[in-house]
Amino acid sequence: MLDAFRNAVVIPEVRIKLLITIGLLAVYRLGVFIPTPGIDIDVLRGQLESQGGVFDLLGFITGGNFEVFSIFALGVIPYITASIIIQLLTSVYPPLERLAKEGEEGRRQITQYTRYGAVGLGAIQGLFLAIALLGPSGALKVGWSNGPFFWFVVMITQVAGIATVIWLGEKISEYGIGNGISLIIFAGIVANYPGAIAQQFRLIATGEGNLFSLLIFFVLLIVAIAGMVLVQQGERRIPVQYARKVVGRRVMGGQTTYIPLRVNAAGVIPVIFAVSVIAIPTTLIGAFPNVAWLQAVGAWFNPSVWQGLITSTILVVLFTYFYTQISFDPRRISDNLREYGGFVPGVRPGQPTTDHLARITNRITLWGALFLGFVNATPQLLGWLTGVGQLALVFSGTGLLIVVGVSLDTLRQLESQLQMRHYDGFVSKGRIRGRGRRF
Repeated sequence: MLDAFRNAVVIPEVRIKLLITIGLLAVYRLGVFIPTPGIDIDVLRGQLESQGGVFDLLGFITGGNFEVFSIFALGVIPYITASIIIQLLTSVYPPLERLAKEGEEGRRQITQYTRYGAVGLGAIQGLFLAIALLGPSGALKVGWSNGPFFWFVVMITQVAGIATVIWLGEKISEYGIGNGISLIIFAGIVANYPGAIAQQFRLIATGEGNLFSLLIFFVLLIVAIAGMVLVQQGERRIPVQYARKVVGRRVMGGQTTYIPLRVNAAGVIPVIFAVSVIAIPTTLIGAFPNVAWLQAVGAWFNPSVWQGLITSTILVVLFTYFYTQISFDPRRISDNLREYGGFVPGVRPGQPTTDHLARITNRITLWGALFLGFVNATPQLLGWLTGVGQLALVFSGTGLLIVVGVSLDTLRQLESQLQMRHYDGFVSKGRIRGRGRRF
């Protein structure tokens, strides 16, 4: 693996991609230090802390941007919400469904609709937060007043911030390594880890924390991460046989291959969807702290309490099923197999093959969804048992699933870059000698 890392730095093309990725992520992280005009950061931070932690989730997702209401305060939340809406519409709205089947051009048009939706949602959310949260909070600088001009400034700033974040994510995907939007979420989550660990050690130094409990928490956390990696890498291989046919003097086909069905085919998308859905009512709840019934409902969307943990776990399970059904179409796979002369041994082509693939997909998705739900709840449960609840909120199951999933996806892309240039990857067993070993 050390040789693979070395080659990733030595190969000019891969090195450039890595530098572009790191540079664009650094630009995104710099945005946390640029507050929205007119906001008194210290006053706002005190106001959010007095809300009882309902904004912890938003601050956690955005990497602290929400705590100071920076120009990137909403992060990629509007983009993810717009993606969810477009995904749903693609399944039920025929024009979008036709676009999705038109190949690259259709996907490009759907991506453009997603951008428009993200900007529109960002404008609505920014205006709502300015009117319902920032204005009444008293966190305005001297010379600023709560009125239409302030609301307009906040809305325009957040729309510009969202457009910039989307642009950064797309440029990472195009010129860097990994999925840009996922890496931006990854960067925001990981940025919270050093501060949370340092805070826990400060509590231990003052006698408010327990070192033994912290060690137990991290040991169990490592075990949970190992389980996540196993599930993310696990797959069921469906054997496929292609019939032989004679073309002129050549015999075509006859080979045996397989269809890989991953245990968690949806990857980290269900987790990101679940976080985005929870973030919407969380914003409403924090903006109206004096509405008793809304605060009671808010407990079911606060992952730091047991009700919110149940909600987030259920959402992860449901979205795993939902996204798997969208991303994997057994009928399309069956039709492609029949068109190219392939079949699953022991299963008739056509509808029986479709039913066979659907049955297997439902079975493995069930276990994958249950495992994701269990892992989502595990860190918080460990935090309650070991007494490091605040640390458990930062190292939440939702965040860990995103971090592990994005890390594995990025590692696969980096591995493919190395293998395209005839270098061993991260999972290769042999040593690399000289400039590389050719296949």
